[in-house]
Amino acid sequence: KSCPTVKTTTQGKEASSNILGDAMAGEASKEEVLKAQTRVWNEALGFVRPMSLLAAIQLGIPDAVHRHGGPISLPELASAVGVPEAKIPALRRLMRLLCHSGFFHREAKPNGGEVYSPTIFSQQLVGDSPTTAAPLFRTMTYPQLVMAWYSMVTWLRSEGPQTPTAFEAAHGEPLWGLLRRVPEYNGVFNVAMGCDSQWSVGHVVREHPEVFQGLSSLVDVGGGNGAAAKAIKEAFPEMRCAVLELPHVVADSPEIEGVEFVLGDMFQHVPPAHAVLLKWVLHTSNDEDAVRILQRCKEAIPSRELGGKVIIIDIVVGSGDGGGGDQLLLESQLLFDLFMLAVTDGKERDEAEWRQIFSAAGFSDCKITPGLGPRSIIEVYP
Repeated sequence: KSCPTVKTTTQGKEASSNILGDAMAGEASKEEVLKAQTRVWNEALGFVRPMSLLAAIQLGIPDAVHRHGGPISLPELASAVGVPEAKIPALRRLMRLLCHSGFFHREAKPNGGEVYSPTIFSQQLVGDSPTTAAPLFRTMTYPQLVMAWYSMVTWLRSEGPQTPTAFEAAHGEPLWGLLRRVPEYNGVFNVAMGCDSQWSVGHVVREHPEVFQGLSSLVDVGGGNGAAAKAIKEAFPEMRCAVLELPHVVADSPEIEGVEFVLGDMFQHVPPAHAVLLKWVLHTSNDEDAVRILQRCKEAIPSRELGGKVIIIDIVVGSGDGGGGDQLLLESQLLFDLFMLAVTDGKERDEAEWRQIFSAAGFSDCKITPGLGPRSIIEVYP
């Protein structure tokens, strides 16, 4: 359909058909309609922000700005990241958006130039930062994952279990097939999970040591390259730590002193331990599979009276450092839930949904502790 034509008088104020007035007559002012239109523009172009940030990460801009030792000029930045002189005006436009978004600080110089300084946000994208999220950013913006969204409508309208996810509708295989088939993405994914485990579990160990105190042994189920187990072992050297993983993951994992790698399938068997750790595991599973995994974990641990428990690090929708009132945290949780919808058959759960699967797996109670940004620490007791 064609858009309606606006017809105005010579005065320009009396319109026989005023789109801005008629479209929302009695409900919104013209200014509100214009603001809503602007928001639509921003949402339509919203992909530009993460793609610009991805380009910055790939160019090494966060590293260059942080390592410069002071404010860095545009020519200096271009030289540091390999951008030729002819492309400096384009680099300036990229930095303008990233500074507007708060990732860097921009200061105009009296001579007309400008310099850039790091921020707490850009620190999270420096490759060797202890809290780097750059690998995770690259993982979540990988082309095949983004392409899944172009099959979302087809998937939503389809019936039957033939294509459990939009990702499978787009690519004909699940996400785990991509990980096994494409070494590049498998490498990016494993580095991302390792970096996240290193800082997030390290944070839990420092800020909530009571979660691990008193445990004689722990098995990290689906623990990837062992970064989480390593952080726990370093904090509690007397604890016996193991990682349960699939063969192709263990094959690419480094040897870690004091950490044993066990080949196996979490759906079949979990090695006996005082406690089981599930970090970012259950959100990739539907409720039925999550219950199966939890049942195997319950079989592996002793009774609550003997200190047995399952430790889960995952999102609890509506819970976080802000007590559920922090809109930034809630937005992150909701975005991650839709990301899971697109690429896996899992989901992010609220407290009631978590308790439902715990009960179905035979557990008696749980304790939820916010304190890890969008994620929480959940201790589940048999």
